Amino acid sequence: MEHLKIDSQNYVAFTFFIGTMAMMAASVFFFFELNNTSQKWRTSVLVSGLITFIAAVHYHYMRGYNLETGESPTFFRYVDWILTVPLMCVEFYLITKKAGAKISLLWKLIFTSLIMLIAGYFGETVDRDNSVMWGMISGAAYFYIVFLIWFGEVAKLAQTAGPQVAKATRVLAWFVLVGWAIYPLGYILGTPGGLFGIQLVSDPTAAVRFMNIVYNIADVINKVGFGLVIYLLSRTE
Repeated sequence: MEHLKIDSQNYVAFTFFIGTMAMMAASVFFFFELNNTSQKWRTSVLVSGLITFIAAVHYHYMRGYNLETGESPTFFRYVDWILTVPLMCVEFYLITKKAGAKISLLWKLIFTSLIMLIAGYFGETVDRDNSVMWGMISGAAYFYIVFLIWFGEVAKLAQTAGPQVAKATRVLAWFVLVGWAIYPLGYILGTPGGLFGIQLVSDPTAAVRFMNIVYNIADVINKVGFGLVIYLLSRTE
């Protein structure tokens, strides 16, 4: 097991380890707080706990895979995202449900998030020669989600759901606009040709390392931060 020891300069493995512990700690917190949460917000807090728990399990496996092979655990990462990102979108439906959110909005958010992720996976692994095309499809789905949250149905419903819900929705919208925007950067660094044929990093190995560090930090901030916003809403609304 000598090869599984973490070198002091292995920042990728370090961020995988921090990600695992942070996600697990957040899950324990959210699950233990369920009994102290009012009934109408319990499902939202439960979903927050599920998001971080799923991520913690995947980060444990991704850390081991990266230490054993030295490669980027792209497959495991996308499995994590395909489960957790739609759940993060579900949170927008849950907090605006009492303002009249329809089930069609829920499926719209889930379907669009899956298109965003599946297109990204194809561009990074299956059809890397057409990574720009897949990146544009994924980006279009991402911006549609941003539109729904900032200007579309979610934004309009949040304004009628009360000041605390409106405030929480706006904070979550910033997570999507700024926090989720980090993922396209990792996608660009991890696919051939960089941005529209411009290679941003000359060393592919360094690009992959940087991509994993960016993804790991972004995941912790986005998933734990998302959950904390929901938790605070359940206490203040």
